[in-house]
Amino acid sequence: MVRDVSTDVVIVNYNAGNLLADCVQSVLAEGACHVFVVDNDSHDDSLAHLSASISDACVTIIRNGQNLGFAAACNMGARASNASTLLFLNPDSVLAEGSLRRMMEVLESDSSIGMVGGLLCNPDGSEQPGGRRVFPTPRRAFMRAFGLSHLGKWFPSLFSDFLLHKEPLPLAPTPVEAISGACMLVKREAVEDVGLWDEGYFLHCEDLDWCMRFRLNNWRVVFVPDARVIHVWGACSRSRPFFVEWHKHHGMLRFYNKFFRKQYPGPLWWLVVLGVWLRFGLVSTYFAARLALAQIKGALRGGVRA
Repeated sequence: MVRDVSTDVVIVNYNAGNLLADCVQSVLAEGACHVFVVDNDSHDDSLAHLSASISDACVTIIRNGQNLGFAAACNMGARASNASTLLFLNPDSVLAEGSLRRMMEVLESDSSIGMVGGLLCNPDGSEQPGGRRVFPTPRRAFMRAFGLSHLGKWFPSLFSDFLLHKEPLPLAPTPVEAISGACMLVKREAVEDVGLWDEGYFLHCEDLDWCMRFRLNNWRVVFVPDARVIHVWGACSRSRPFFVEWHKHHGMLRFYNKFFRKQYPGPLWWLVVLGVWLRFGLVSTYFAARLALAQIKGALRGGVRA
């Protein structure tokens, strides 16, 4: 196996099942130097399946006795590595052939580039949202949360979305404000300048935080459209929707408070806070209704069989 790509890979695992082994196999096939799997106290068979599938000495498993959150686990992997380049990759992702090499080429093409990300695709090949985006300011987030962002095609200055996946795919690597934490290739020197992931986030928005800090420290973030990454979106969090949504909304407020608080003084800031938790309430109600409906359908099917 040729290992001429000078990068280590950090994969944070939490109940990814068989997807974890597929992910690790894909990065080894791409020639990664070393893979650090940081496990956040999974209770499925993902680690057992990985060990049975892969005996490569270039894979290290770091086991946590509790779920420390995504950012903290990423930092553990970063500290365990001494490579000059680090790829942070979700365990439900698979690198397409040549994608890591292509991202490395772009990352090393300019000293001002600190981070690159690939084209996140659904299993059917379509582009996923989040792989390229602008920062979700409270105004942009409000427009999307309440279904107003579709008006952006007529009034872009008022109703623009922060997700760019519906925009035409660029033909060449393109600077963007933010990419997704599902696939981030970063320079060690940039990390040392900016700092590691903010462990105040547990799940969600920590990637936006890091992109913002890279930008504020004058490191460019670049989207690479010809580096494809197949991502089974939400595979590790689908079974805990309330838990995920709680931390997502908590992360949104932390992000807004860190970078936009001064733009929303006094009562306007509290409207932002109210809007975030109102959205959490609506989303939670939706999930509760879906759960109740599923239970009712299950009970009815059981009654019919009886």
